[in-house]
Amino acid sequence: MQNLEEKVVAITGANVGIGKAIAVKLSEKGTKVVLGARNTELLEKVVEEIRSKGGEAAFVKIDVSHKADLARLVNAAVTVYGKLDVMVNNAGVAGISRVDELDVHSWDEMIDINIKGTLYGMAAAIPVFKQQQSGHIVNIISTSGIKIVPTQAVYAATKNAVRTISEAFRQESDGSIRITGISPGYVKTDFAVKSVNTKDLKAAASNAVKSLAISPEAVANAVIYAISQPKDVEVGDIVIRPAKQH
Repeated sequence: MQNLEEKVVAITGANVGIGKAIAVKLSEKGTKVVLGARNTELLEKVVEEIRSKGGEAAFVKIDVSHKADLARLVNAAVTVYGKLDVMVNNAGVAGISRVDELDVHSWDEMIDINIKGTLYGMAAAIPVFKQQQSGHIVNIISTSGIKIVPTQAVYAATKNAVRTISEAFRQESDGSIRITGISPGYVKTDFAVKSVNTKDLKAAASNAVKSLAISPEAVANAVIYAISQPKDVEVGDIVIRPAKQH
């Protein structure tokens, strides 16, 4: 296992939920983290929490649907800490609805954040990784898309797009840049509940989270496992979900 204290990690969507858990757990291992999200108030609180425990952290206000913002995040890591070892593309949104409800605004948002945001994160990190001749991309995907269900058509499609992009890049890479896709199932955050806009769906999502969900720290531990492997070992895909989830 490589020493995580040597690593600098950038994380998108790092103000809440899985992204925050990844940042906090990594900082506890001595990793230097650079956090990105739209909500600077919450980002400041995460950074303060990390620093209060002796960790090193910085943050940048970003919107992953803007390519230049991802470049600023990566540049901040290199400027503050001298390098970037891992890029965690975690930011994501979900709009849960039937296709014939024609929630086009939500479709556009998922495409812009889930697909383009991930690609922009990769585009910002890859030139730095090539120059260093080392680097690791971690894309947070979803079990949505592994199992296709009604009301998740577009969300699952965006996550399967990321899954495809990740696997293609893995095959294209010469091994100096590794890539890992992590697909969480139900996690104890408000993500699933926020993704729906009807009382019935909200109730169903809330019940599923309460009865099934695993902690966001469980996903963070999967990230730690993947990025702590020796340089000649690449963990391609991790599916992490509640044992009860079908």
